[in-house]
Amino acid sequence: MRAAPLVLRDGDREILQAWIRSTTMKSGLVLRARIITLAADGVAHAEIARRFDISRQTVINWRSRYQTHGIDGLHDEHRSGRPRTLDRDKLITTTLTPPPRKYGVTHWSSRLLADHLGIAHGTVSKVWSEYGVQPWRAETFKFSTDPELAGKVTDIVGLYLNPPENAIVLCVDEKSRAPRGADESRAGGGARRRSS
Repeated sequence: MRAAPLVLRDGDREILQAWIRSTTMKSGLVLRARIITLAADGVAHAEIARRFDISRQTVINWRSRYQTHGIDGLHDEHRSGRPRTLDRDKLITTTLTPPPRKYGVTHWSSRLLADHLGIAHGTVSKVWSEYGVQPWRAETFKFSTDPELAGKVTDIVGLYLNPPENAIVLCVDEKSRAPRGADESRAGGGARRRSS
């Protein structure tokens, strides 16, 4: 059974068309605008669902929200409950600290750290990616003992993500160089052959 075309309120078609053409509108609102305009054109719920690879029930829900609340009903509702919080400093600080001996590992995995902190491993992976942390790369990864590391990392990442205008950032490498071995200090340098 085909639903009757949705009757739009005065001026709403123009608003919905503007949302659809917008390059800055959230994709969820654009999808909802498309659903409502197609419903107003008399397109069946099943066909709208097929076009956008969504469920028929989703089409019915958005149509109902529009009928009840108009354009305002297409915006996301405020969700109840306490907003989720993530202590990124604690996550990074813990990542940069060797795991407790009871785990029997030399570095954290996202799943192990997530279990340790009581959060989702996908969250750990996302934060590691944002901060460029790769504890499994033993040849390049060193645990820091600096208690202020998390704040410093946050400051540096902040500079990259939102640099102040006309900013100049200088970097000083504070680690000392390891003394060169006898092979490297030989006169002439050049390529060396390894003996096997």
